[in-house]
Amino acid sequence: MAIPSPSYLHSSAPRPHFDLFAPLRYWVNRIEVKKERFAHFVCKLIPCTCPFERDFKILGRAFHIPPLCKLNPLYQELVSLRFRALVYLEGDCGVDVTQYIC
Repeated sequence: MAIPSPSYLHSSAPRPHFDLFAPLRYWVNRIEVKKERFAHFVCKLIPCTCPFERDFKILGRAFHIPPLCKLNPLYQELVSLRFRALVYLEGDCGVDVTQYIC
């Protein structure tokens, strides 16, 4: 005879999880781009493509290292900050941002 398990073990309610990076994500998302010099700095600091993606050959065999930037827990927030800086430079300052586009 099987012992029935309590119903709370099988509930479909989402479990609360602790996000260690939530305060840092919140802080990065609240950064406002208000100065042209800061916007240029952000666009130079945050690359438009992942610098770690590589293709290389060893002994005639090709290998590919996938972009590892998406493993960064702040990746989306940093890309968003870079985009806000680009929009500020183009819209408010009238600067040509083609030098920052890959």
